[in-house]
Amino acid sequence: MSGAEAIDPESTTHREIVRVSPELIERSRGFSAATLHESAGKTGALPPEIGPVWPGCRICGPAVTVQSPGGDNLWIHRAIYAARAGDVLVVHAGGQYGFGYWGEILSTAALCRGLGGLVIDACVRDGDLLGELGLPVFARGLCIRGTGKDFGARGSINAPILFGDVVVAPGDLIVGDADGVVAVSRDNVAPVLGAAAERVAMETRIQERLRAGESTLSVYGWI
Repeated sequence: MSGAEAIDPESTTHREIVRVSPELIERSRGFSAATLHESAGKTGALPPEIGPVWPGCRICGPAVTVQSPGGDNLWIHRAIYAARAGDVLVVHAGGQYGFGYWGEILSTAALCRGLGGLVIDACVRDGDLLGELGLPVFARGLCIRGTGKDFGARGSINAPILFGDVVVAPGDLIVGDADGVVAVSRDNVAPVLGAAAERVAMETRIQERLRAGESTLSVYGWI
């Protein structure tokens, strides 16, 4: 804990947000992150360095965004209790990746709250234990370096944050799988899901033509 004067976390915490609807979230589970990215006009892909911490990990839910000071995870602890069941914590750590911002204790706390998982633009730790616990966690990698708890450090919960070139707003749809993570703007989810269904149907037809002996060049009209 820092000797700096403590700040009131409620001054930058927004507890009431508009989330993508449960019906749309359930429909989203049927599509891969790549399909949603393509169907959203090749937008929303979070940095490719962010991936699943354990095999078979998949995440889908509305974003609760967290701006955390670098090397400090107090705001992440706070966000667990500002979030609702099914929410996905989406954490930016100020570009300081080399800390274990999340581990066994936080995964256990998040599971007790019914959260949908974590996406963090930094590292986590306790990798084997995270897989055993089963909470979906997407991160840049593993790091054993511990974090601090600075009560005077300013962060935020449920304000827009920048991941690479993607702005993630609270309530946006977050979907992640083995290929990576995509964020879809809350207001754009319904049309993106419609386009995704059309894309899957098209790709099914293409595969049928390829199995029938056609080439990719002929299928796509490149010859």
